[in-house]
Amino acid sequence: MTTTGNSKLKLLYVLRFLLEKTDEEHPVTVQEIIDELWSMGLSSERKSIYEYIELLKEYGVDILCNREKRNRYFVGSREFELPELKLLVDAVQYSKFITQKKSDELIRKINGLASENQAKQLNRVYVTNRLKTTNEKIYYSVDILHNAIANRCKVSFRYFDIDVDKQVKFRKNGQPYIATPCILVWDDENYYLVTYHEKYAKFVNYRVDKMVDVAMCEEHFEELPADKDVREYCQKIFNMFGGEEMIVELDCSHELIGVVFDRFGSDVVLTPSEDKRFSVSVPIVFSPTFMAWIFQFEDKMKLVGPQSAVDRFKEMIHKTSGIYDV
Repeated sequence: MTTTGNSKLKLLYVLRFLLEKTDEEHPVTVQEIIDELWSMGLSSERKSIYEYIELLKEYGVDILCNREKRNRYFVGSREFELPELKLLVDAVQYSKFITQKKSDELIRKINGLASENQAKQLNRVYVTNRLKTTNEKIYYSVDILHNAIANRCKVSFRYFDIDVDKQVKFRKNGQPYIATPCILVWDDENYYLVTYHEKYAKFVNYRVDKMVDVAMCEEHFEELPADKDVREYCQKIFNMFGGEEMIVELDCSHELIGVVFDRFGSDVVLTPSEDKRFSVSVPIVFSPTFMAWIFQFEDKMKLVGPQSAVDRFKEMIHKTSGIYDV
């Protein structure tokens, strides 16, 4: 049994059908739209379908007509174009901090932003044995942290590590941390909260997937000191490892000009030296990950100063060579 009434409902069904079923490669005729409505128990005349299409176009839906033997209609531009959706799917699949369950849910929602045929192209990246976090509450934690930053409120949370028996081991015997949240950073496939420690006048980083019982406190925090710029700090840091802020001098092979620009930006000043090398002074946060970054370039990059940094680098090399009997 079919009904001819409820034109407003038919308009919505026509919109859904066009969004889900059509794109430039898969247009539909007016008769196919009528057949779709008929399958839902709704009858409609061709004249009504033309009126629905015009109304949707006036509303802002980009409905185009392919005029061949018969007029065939499809949705042209969408809120997200197909290449943009592909980038979103890739980002979700490769994100280690998003659980597999949540990844599947997000990708299904992203697929819903495309036509059914376009959605098939979105499932083209297969990531095997991808390490994913198991903390399902991370999404709620991120939301709370964003709200706390926006409302300038401190946050409380418990922070854990995983021990050799693969068990959760809370730091501070499970007592909550109270911190001033500054910014959320996505670095090296993990989400980090950068906080400011007033007592020691420095920034401290926490991995969000290792935070539980996250809550926004009633206590508000003040503006950061004028000499503390969190975004500048994030540019200096390597893999979110904290340490002492300093300016270091590096002696590099010309082969690493691109590497230096990629890491520190193209505004840094390169001073040419002998043997196709150059020196550069850059602000960094000195940490084991910074030393590891230098070490990967072997003799193509040398840490020249300051001497305190050079001494710590030599100490790291000495300790490392010792376990290999070098």
